[in-house]
Amino acid sequence: MDISGLITHEGVTHCAWRTSAAEYRDYHDHEWGVPVADDIQLFEKICLEGFQAGMAWITILRKRENFRRAFEGFDYHRVAQYTEEDIQRLMADPGIVRNRAKIVSVINNARRARELVEETGSLAAWMWSFEPAADERPAVVDLAYWTANPTSVASIRLSRALKKRGWTFVGPTTMYALMQAMGMVNDHLDGCICRQHIEELRRQFKRP
Repeated sequence: MDISGLITHEGVTHCAWRTSAAEYRDYHDHEWGVPVADDIQLFEKICLEGFQAGMAWITILRKRENFRRAFEGFDYHRVAQYTEEDIQRLMADPGIVRNRAKIVSVINNARRARELVEETGSLAAWMWSFEPAADERPAVVDLAYWTANPTSVASIRLSRALKKRGWTFVGPTTMYALMQAMGMVNDHLDGCICRQHIEELRRQFKRP
């Protein structure tokens, strides 16, 4: 990895973090930055970003299938009904991150998600309303920008709005990571082969 944050392998240039672990390749190439409009998928991403707080994302990525099994596919309708018995079940599950505060947060956020959908009709539509305006983003995304901006004006707004509604583990940095993951921003570095592909997907994407 050089100071640009890019790496070229067999004539193809990618964000350098793609090569730091085998699991990152598929995630970088086919998922990270792809726009998402499904409520359940978005709820999963919110929860996994919350679990990642203070940890390496690769740890969460390697445990993702276990998380999905443990939380019933992150169906927030089901998770919202979890009780103390479910918390104890999850705390005994070695396949996930056994952090009680984060587990309780997922259950709390499922209830808040259910409330939000009952009020507005769509978690996705509400989330996408926080998409940053074009003038809030640089034309070129490079490593220096990434390093200097772990949050954004939009992620701060989103964090504050969620906290006001009672959500937890949704700080501005976590919400910026969510915005990257769900395609609300395109932070594939300038020069990465995926950047233009994601831009095209974002251009074609019908905001909910």
